[in-house]
Amino acid sequence: MLVTAAIAVLPCAGGSADSLQFPKPDRPVARIVSPAYSSEEARDRKGEAEHVLNRLGVRAGLRVADLGAGDGYYTARLARRLGPSATVYAEDVEAGHLDRLRARLTRDGITGVTLVHGTPGDPKLPEASIDLAVLSHMYHEIENPFEFLFRLRPALAPGARLAIIDLDKPTREHGTPPELLRCELAAVGYHEVDVMSLAPADGYLAVFVPPATLPAPEAIRPCRQ
Repeated sequence: MLVTAAIAVLPCAGGSADSLQFPKPDRPVARIVSPAYSSEEARDRKGEAEHVLNRLGVRAGLRVADLGAGDGYYTARLARRLGPSATVYAEDVEAGHLDRLRARLTRDGITGVTLVHGTPGDPKLPEASIDLAVLSHMYHEIENPFEFLFRLRPALAPGARLAIIDLDKPTREHGTPPELLRCELAAVGYHEVDVMSLAPADGYLAVFVPPATLPAPEAIRPCRQ
């Protein structure tokens, strides 16, 4: 695609808008170590993104967020799949990752992408702006998943889905066991509607729908790994 518009950047707001208190996860949180998972060539050779996007029914007209976008593996493929009228939010907490992603999008002529500098507890997306949120190999790095999922909910439009790609490994080893993922999302009211292995690609895809009503933060109970 040709560059026809500037890439917008939504700034990170300074600090939380309220004083809600969330429990901490009762398991290790992995450190952010890289903007990429494996090489894009290796992932494409195993059909990862094609398999995921087909399973999710990604098509023109969907508004999609790539949360923890990193180097933009999914951002680029989502924008191309969605076409000239794409609406993609590429969010990350690392400003350096967003700078590199901005350069990539310009270099590759990819449009329809808004870069968002989020915080560890809040992706900072506009209200009711997303039909599908994708978290690829980063859930285990979220500092407080309960707060993140709570603050993500207002950005999800009616009928929206949350798709998480991860490895079936302990969080300290940069993965999330599916049972733990299911438990932590259920603690915030999210319900799993689909799960599948991505073999021969790495890991699994789990899809959730958000709650109609969020629980009170003090009612959320951590899950044990």
